[in-house]
Amino acid sequence: MKKGCLKTLLGGAILIVLLFIIAKIFQKPLPTGNEGSPADQLARKMMSAVNCEAWDTTNWVSWSFAGAHHYVWDKKRQLLQAEWGTTKVLLRLDTQQGLAYKDGQEVTGKKADKALRKAWSFFCNDSFWLNPVCKAFDPGTQRTLVDLDNGEQGVAVTYTSGGVTPGDTYLWELEKSGRPKRWRMWVKIIPIGGVPTDWSDWQQIPGGAWIAGKRQLGFFNLQLDNVHAAASWQELQLQSDPFVPLQREQL
Repeated sequence: MKKGCLKTLLGGAILIVLLFIIAKIFQKPLPTGNEGSPADQLARKMMSAVNCEAWDTTNWVSWSFAGAHHYVWDKKRQLLQAEWGTTKVLLRLDTQQGLAYKDGQEVTGKKADKALRKAWSFFCNDSFWLNPVCKAFDPGTQRTLVDLDNGEQGVAVTYTSGGVTPGDTYLWELEKSGRPKRWRMWVKIIPIGGVPTDWSDWQQIPGGAWIAGKRQLGFFNLQLDNVHAAASWQELQLQSDPFVPLQREQL
């Protein structure tokens, strides 16, 4: 056997062993518990601890996800500007219709449709990571009270519909105040169930809501930067309302 083939086989075997070890460390069965009032009460305590009431009344939010996706979100009108690479999309979140631009020029047809679908998919993921706490009672969610290994209780939230990956479950572990400190994920895109992410460095944004500054997944910190909130595009220090073209085109 040639050395190159042997190295490839050894490398593959080592990778399989590493994946097996990681699975043994993190793999946990999907939690079971009880739905009903106690689960809902704990979820509401968690939401109160990060002031979801203030989040719901925050009109404008901007942020960057992983240094690659950049957003301006008019929450009141449910309009989104998403930018990545040389692409920019203006999207109506209720209808998923909008306008798409490439290198500063508007694109139409299949290219526009593809950009709009991609913007929607990016937004579903990236806005969820921005503030999932306040989505615990979204339509299609189920909440379960779960007994944790440390004797405390957590609340598991399952998203049975909506977004782009329905069926995912997130088990929140909370501080005594109700503020989240960690979740464990059972999601379609990760083959290992129960992978933990620590939520920390909570920061209060204008309007009063709290957003985690760090989302630590093992050695990896999921990067969300330049999080800003405001009552208007002027307060967000934009040069103009970015969604005028949508109004002009009646989209």
